[in-house]
Amino acid sequence: GIKKKATCPGLGLFYTVLSAFLFSLASLFLKKIEDMHSVEVSAFRCVFQMAFVLPGLIYYKTGFLGPKGKRIFLFLRGFLGSTAMVLLYYAYQVMPLADATVITFSSPVFTSLLAWIFLKEKYSMWDLLFTLFAIAGVILIARPPFLFGSHVTGFEGSYTDHLKGTIAAVTSAISAASTFVILRKMGKSVHYFLSIWYYAVIGLIGCVIVLFVLNEWRLPHCGKDRVLLILIGLLGLGGQIFLTKALQIEKAGPVSVMRTMDVVFAFILQILFLNHLPTWWTVGGTLCVVASSSGTAIRKWLQSMKKAKQSEI
Repeated sequence: GIKKKATCPGLGLFYTVLSAFLFSLASLFLKKIEDMHSVEVSAFRCVFQMAFVLPGLIYYKTGFLGPKGKRIFLFLRGFLGSTAMVLLYYAYQVMPLADATVITFSSPVFTSLLAWIFLKEKYSMWDLLFTLFAIAGVILIARPPFLFGSHVTGFEGSYTDHLKGTIAAVTSAISAASTFVILRKMGKSVHYFLSIWYYAVIGLIGCVIVLFVLNEWRLPHCGKDRVLLILIGLLGLGGQIFLTKALQIEKAGPVSVMRTMDVVFAFILQILFLNHLPTWWTVGGTLCVVASSSGTAIRKWLQSMKKAKQSEI
Protein backbone atom coordinates (compact mmCIF):
# COMPACT_ATOMS: atom_id res chain seq x y z
CA GLY A 1 0.00 0.00 0.00
CA ILE A 2 0.95 3.64 -0.37
CA LYS A 3 2.04 5.27 2.89
CA LYS A 4 0.23 8.45 3.83
CA LYS A 5 2.51 11.48 3.94
CA ALA A 6 3.21 12.49 7.55
CA THR A 7 2.08 15.92 8.69
CA CYS A 8 4.89 18.41 9.31
CA PRO A 9 5.53 18.60 13.09
CA GLY A 10 4.28 21.86 14.54
CA LEU A 11 2.33 22.81 11.40
CA GLY A 12 -0.96 23.00 13.34
CA LEU A 13 0.59 25.35 15.90
CA PHE A 14 2.04 27.49 13.10
CA TYR A 15 -1.44 27.74 11.56
CA THR A 16 -2.77 28.80 14.99
CA VAL A 17 -0.20 31.59 15.33
CA LEU A 18 -0.91 32.73 11.77
CA SER A 19 -4.64 32.72 12.53
CA ALA A 20 -4.04 34.79 15.68
CA PHE A 21 -1.99 37.32 13.71
CA LEU A 22 -4.68 37.68 11.01
CA PHE A 23 -7.45 38.14 13.60
CA SER A 24 -5.36 40.75 15.45
CA LEU A 25 -4.60 42.60 12.22
CA ALA A 26 -8.33 42.63 11.36
CA SER A 27 -9.13 44.14 14.77
CA LEU A 28 -6.43 46.80 14.24
CA PHE A 29 -7.99 47.80 10.91
CA LEU A 30 -11.36 47.96 12.65
CA LYS A 31 -9.89 50.52 15.06
CA LYS A 32 -8.69 52.54 12.05
CA ILE A 33 -12.17 52.82 10.49
CA GLU A 34 -13.41 56.31 11.28
CA ASP A 35 -16.97 56.69 10.05
CA MET A 36 -18.77 53.35 10.34
CA HIS A 37 -20.84 51.74 13.08
CA SER A 38 -19.61 48.38 14.41
CA VAL A 39 -22.92 46.77 13.35
CA GLU A 40 -22.35 47.86 9.75
CA VAL A 41 -18.83 46.42 9.77
CA SER A 42 -20.30 43.17 11.10
CA ALA A 43 -22.83 43.14 8.23
CA PHE A 44 -20.04 43.38 5.65
CA ARG A 45 -18.16 40.60 7.46
CA CYS A 46 -21.27 38.39 7.17
CA VAL A 47 -21.46 39.07 3.42
CA PHE A 48 -17.86 37.85 3.04
CA GLN A 49 -18.68 34.72 5.05
CA MET A 50 -21.71 33.96 2.88
CA ALA A 51 -19.72 34.42 -0.35
CA PHE A 52 -17.12 31.95 0.94
CA VAL A 53 -19.51 29.32 2.32
CA LEU A 54 -22.07 29.23 -0.52
CA PRO A 55 -19.84 27.29 -2.98
CA GLY A 56 -19.00 24.82 -0.19
CA LEU A 57 -22.68 24.18 0.54
CA ILE A 58 -23.32 23.50 -3.15
CA TYR A 59 -20.25 21.27 -3.49
CA TYR A 60 -20.98 19.13 -0.41
CA LYS A 61 -24.76 19.12 -1.11
CA THR A 62 -25.63 19.91 2.50
CA GLY A 63 -28.70 21.99 1.70
CA PHE A 64 -29.38 25.41 3.21
CA LEU A 65 -31.58 24.48 6.20
CA GLY A 66 -29.91 21.42 7.69
CA PRO A 67 -31.52 18.40 9.42
CA LYS A 68 -34.96 19.12 10.89
CA GLY A 69 -34.00 18.12 14.41
CA LYS A 70 -30.93 20.40 14.37
CA ARG A 71 -32.40 23.60 12.92
CA ILE A 72 -33.23 25.17 16.27
CA PHE A 73 -29.64 24.58 17.40
CA LEU A 74 -28.31 25.99 14.13
CA PHE A 75 -30.49 29.07 14.57
CA LEU A 76 -29.27 29.59 18.15
CA ARG A 77 -25.67 29.06 17.04
CA GLY A 78 -26.11 31.67 14.29
CA PHE A 79 -27.85 34.18 16.54
CA LEU A 80 -25.43 33.89 19.46
CA GLY A 81 -22.36 33.74 17.20
CA SER A 82 -23.32 36.86 15.27
CA THR A 83 -24.23 38.63 18.53
CA ALA A 84 -20.76 37.82 19.87
CA MET A 85 -19.19 39.28 16.70
CA VAL A 86 -21.18 42.55 16.82
CA LEU A 87 -20.46 43.09 20.52
CA LEU A 88 -16.76 42.33 20.05
CA TYR A 89 -16.50 44.81 17.17
CA TYR A 90 -18.22 47.44 19.33
CA ALA A 91 -15.76 46.75 22.17
CA TYR A 92 -12.83 47.14 19.76
CA GLN A 93 -14.12 50.55 18.72
CA VAL A 94 -14.66 52.07 22.18
CA MET A 95 -11.84 50.60 24.30
CA PRO A 96 -8.15 49.72 23.91
CA LEU A 97 -7.45 46.87 21.50
CA ALA A 98 -5.54 44.77 24.04
CA ASP A 99 -8.22 45.19 26.74
CA ALA A 100 -11.03 43.98 24.47
CA THR A 101 -8.94 41.07 23.18
CA VAL A 102 -8.02 39.92 26.68
CA ILE A 103 -11.61 39.97 27.97
CA THR A 104 -12.84 37.84 25.07
CA PHE A 105 -10.26 35.22 26.06
CA SER A 106 -12.32 34.47 29.15
CA SER A 107 -14.75 32.51 26.92
CA PRO A 108 -13.21 29.04 27.70
CA VAL A 109 -14.06 29.58 31.37
CA PHE A 110 -17.67 30.43 30.52
CA THR A 111 -17.78 27.41 28.20
CA SER A 112 -16.92 25.10 31.11
CA LEU A 113 -19.57 26.74 33.28
CA LEU A 114 -22.32 26.57 30.63
CA ALA A 115 -21.39 22.98 29.70
CA TRP A 116 -21.83 22.07 33.39
CA ILE A 117 -25.27 23.74 33.48
CA PHE A 118 -26.69 22.57 30.14
CA LEU A 119 -24.71 19.47 29.18
CA LYS A 120 -24.19 18.10 32.71
CA GLU A 121 -20.43 17.99 32.19
CA LYS A 122 -18.15 17.78 35.23
CA TYR A 123 -17.30 21.11 36.92
CA SER A 124 -14.52 20.79 39.47
CA MET A 125 -12.85 23.08 41.99
CA TRP A 126 -10.16 23.76 39.37
CA ASP A 127 -12.83 25.09 37.00
CA LEU A 128 -14.17 27.31 39.78
CA LEU A 129 -10.66 28.62 40.46
CA PHE A 130 -10.11 29.41 36.78
CA THR A 131 -13.48 31.20 36.70
CA LEU A 132 -12.50 33.37 39.68
CA PHE A 133 -9.18 34.17 37.97
CA ALA A 134 -11.01 35.29 34.83
CA ILE A 135 -13.42 37.48 36.82
CA ALA A 136 -10.46 39.05 38.68
CA GLY A 137 -8.78 39.78 35.33
CA VAL A 138 -11.90 41.45 33.93
CA ILE A 139 -12.22 43.60 37.09
CA LEU A 140 -8.59 44.73 36.79
CA ILE A 141 -9.20 45.76 33.17
CA ALA A 142 -12.57 47.43 33.85
CA ARG A 143 -11.31 49.16 37.04
CA PRO A 144 -14.74 50.15 38.46
CA PRO A 145 -14.54 53.42 40.46
CA PHE A 146 -16.19 51.91 43.55
CA LEU A 147 -13.11 49.64 43.89
CA PHE A 148 -10.34 51.77 42.36
CA GLY A 149 -11.52 55.28 43.27
CA SER A 150 -12.86 58.07 41.07
CA HIS A 151 -9.49 59.15 39.61
CA VAL A 152 -8.85 56.12 37.41
CA THR A 153 -6.66 56.73 34.33
CA GLY A 154 -5.32 54.81 31.35
CA PHE A 155 -8.49 54.73 29.25
CA GLU A 156 -8.66 55.47 25.53
CA GLY A 157 -11.67 57.77 25.82
CA SER A 158 -14.15 58.35 28.62
CA TYR A 159 -14.69 55.85 31.41
CA THR A 160 -18.32 55.48 30.31
CA ASP A 161 -17.20 54.21 26.90
CA HIS A 162 -14.65 51.94 28.56
CA LEU A 163 -17.34 50.47 30.80
CA LYS A 164 -19.72 49.95 27.86
CA GLY A 165 -16.90 48.26 25.94
CA THR A 166 -16.13 46.00 28.91
CA ILE A 167 -19.78 44.93 29.22
CA ALA A 168 -19.93 44.31 25.46
CA ALA A 169 -16.70 42.25 25.52
CA VAL A 170 -17.87 40.12 28.48
CA THR A 171 -21.26 39.55 26.84
CA SER A 172 -19.43 38.65 23.62
CA ALA A 173 -17.32 36.09 25.51
CA ILE A 174 -20.45 34.54 27.07
CA SER A 175 -22.21 34.44 23.69
CA ALA A 176 -19.17 32.79 22.09
CA ALA A 177 -19.07 30.24 24.92
CA SER A 178 -22.76 29.50 24.32
CA THR A 179 -22.06 28.76 20.65
CA PHE A 180 -19.36 26.24 21.65
CA VAL A 181 -21.84 24.48 23.94
CA ILE A 182 -24.42 24.37 21.13
CA LEU A 183 -21.82 22.96 18.71
CA ARG A 184 -20.98 20.25 21.27
CA LYS A 185 -24.67 19.46 21.58
CA MET A 186 -25.03 19.08 17.81
CA GLY A 187 -21.86 16.99 17.56
CA LYS A 188 -20.58 16.01 14.09
CA SER A 189 -24.02 15.44 12.58
CA VAL A 190 -24.06 18.93 10.99
CA HIS A 191 -21.49 20.01 8.40
CA TYR A 192 -19.12 22.81 9.40
CA PHE A 193 -20.10 24.92 6.36
CA LEU A 194 -23.77 24.78 7.33
CA SER A 195 -22.95 26.10 10.80
CA ILE A 196 -21.07 29.07 9.31
CA TRP A 197 -23.91 29.63 6.82
CA TYR A 198 -26.45 30.10 9.63
CA TYR A 199 -23.97 32.35 11.43
CA ALA A 200 -23.57 34.59 8.37
CA VAL A 201 -27.23 34.69 7.24
CA ILE A 202 -28.75 35.34 10.66
CA GLY A 203 -25.97 37.81 11.45
CA LEU A 204 -26.61 39.75 8.22
CA ILE A 205 -30.39 39.86 8.76
CA GLY A 206 -29.94 40.97 12.38
CA CYS A 207 -27.37 43.63 11.46
CA VAL A 208 -29.56 45.08 8.70
CA ILE A 209 -32.56 45.31 11.06
CA VAL A 210 -30.48 47.01 13.77
CA LEU A 211 -28.95 49.45 11.27
CA PHE A 212 -32.36 50.52 9.97
CA VAL A 213 -33.64 50.96 13.54
CA LEU A 214 -30.58 53.06 14.45
CA ASN A 215 -30.65 54.81 11.04
CA GLU A 216 -26.92 54.11 10.68
CA TRP A 217 -26.87 52.35 7.30
CA ARG A 218 -24.56 54.12 4.87
CA LEU A 219 -21.63 53.33 2.63
CA PRO A 220 -18.25 54.55 3.88
CA HIS A 221 -17.51 58.05 2.58
CA CYS A 222 -13.78 57.70 1.97
CA GLY A 223 -11.79 55.16 -0.01
CA LYS A 224 -9.64 54.24 2.99
CA ASP A 225 -12.61 52.90 4.97
CA ARG A 226 -13.75 50.83 1.98
CA VAL A 227 -10.31 49.25 1.63
CA LEU A 228 -10.20 48.53 5.37
CA LEU A 229 -13.63 46.90 5.18
CA ILE A 230 -12.45 44.53 2.46
CA LEU A 231 -9.27 43.76 4.38
CA ILE A 232 -11.23 43.04 7.59
CA GLY A 233 -13.43 40.58 5.69
CA LEU A 234 -10.47 38.84 4.02
CA LEU A 235 -8.34 38.71 7.19
CA GLY A 236 -11.22 37.43 9.30
CA LEU A 237 -11.94 34.76 6.71
CA GLY A 238 -8.26 33.81 6.51
CA GLY A 239 -8.00 33.60 10.28
CA GLN A 240 -11.03 31.31 10.42
CA ILE A 241 -9.60 29.04 7.69
CA PHE A 242 -6.19 28.67 9.35
CA LEU A 243 -7.77 28.05 12.75
CA THR A 244 -9.96 25.33 11.24
CA LYS A 245 -6.95 23.74 9.53
CA ALA A 246 -5.03 23.86 12.82
CA LEU A 247 -7.82 22.01 14.65
CA GLN A 248 -7.90 19.39 11.88
CA ILE A 249 -4.24 18.36 12.31
CA GLU A 250 -3.50 19.28 15.94
CA LYS A 251 -5.11 18.49 19.31
CA ALA A 252 -7.50 21.12 20.65
CA GLY A 253 -5.48 21.65 23.87
CA PRO A 254 -2.25 22.96 22.30
CA VAL A 255 -4.25 25.02 19.81
CA SER A 256 -6.24 26.66 22.64
CA VAL A 257 -3.04 27.52 24.50
CA MET A 258 -1.30 28.84 21.38
CA ARG A 259 -4.31 31.04 20.63
CA THR A 260 -3.18 33.26 23.51
CA MET A 261 -0.82 34.72 20.89
CA ASP A 262 -3.85 36.86 19.98
CA VAL A 263 -3.19 38.79 23.18
CA VAL A 264 0.53 39.19 22.42
CA PHE A 265 -0.18 40.50 18.92
CA ALA A 266 -2.88 42.84 20.27
CA PHE A 267 -0.41 44.41 22.72
CA ILE A 268 2.27 44.80 20.01
CA LEU A 269 -0.11 46.32 17.43
CA GLN A 270 -1.66 48.65 20.02
CA ILE A 271 1.75 50.01 21.03
CA LEU A 272 3.18 50.29 17.49
CA PHE A 273 0.20 51.61 15.53
CA LEU A 274 -2.22 53.11 18.07
CA ASN A 275 0.37 54.75 20.37
CA HIS A 276 -1.44 53.53 23.47
CA LEU A 277 0.69 51.98 26.19
CA PRO A 278 -1.18 49.45 28.36
CA THR A 279 -1.38 50.18 32.08
CA TRP A 280 -0.07 47.84 34.76
CA TRP A 281 -3.71 47.11 35.66
CA THR A 282 -4.24 45.83 32.12
CA VAL A 283 -1.08 43.72 32.32
CA GLY A 284 -2.25 42.21 35.63
CA GLY A 285 -5.71 41.52 34.24
CA THR A 286 -4.15 39.96 31.14
CA LEU A 287 -2.05 37.56 33.24
CA CYS A 288 -5.16 36.50 35.19
CA VAL A 289 -7.31 35.89 32.10
CA VAL A 290 -4.55 34.16 30.09
CA ALA A 291 -3.67 31.93 33.05
CA SER A 292 -7.35 31.09 33.45
CA SER A 293 -8.02 30.26 29.78
CA SER A 294 -4.72 28.39 29.38
CA GLY A 295 -5.33 26.41 32.56
CA THR A 296 -8.80 25.45 31.39
CA ALA A 297 -7.49 24.35 27.98
CA ILE A 298 -4.58 22.35 29.40
CA ARG A 299 -6.82 20.62 31.93
CA LYS A 300 -9.33 19.62 29.24
CA TRP A 301 -6.46 18.40 27.07
CA LEU A 302 -5.00 16.22 29.85
CA GLN A 303 -8.47 14.81 30.60
CA SER A 304 -9.01 13.87 26.94
CA MET A 305 -5.59 12.18 26.80
CA LYS A 306 -6.39 10.23 29.96
CA LYS A 307 -9.72 9.05 28.52
CA ALA A 308 -7.99 8.04 25.28
CA LYS A 309 -5.45 5.91 27.18
CA GLN A 310 -8.21 4.29 29.24
CA SER A 311 -10.17 3.42 26.10
CA GLU A 312 -7.06 1.81 24.58
CA ILE A 313 -6.62 -0.35 27.69
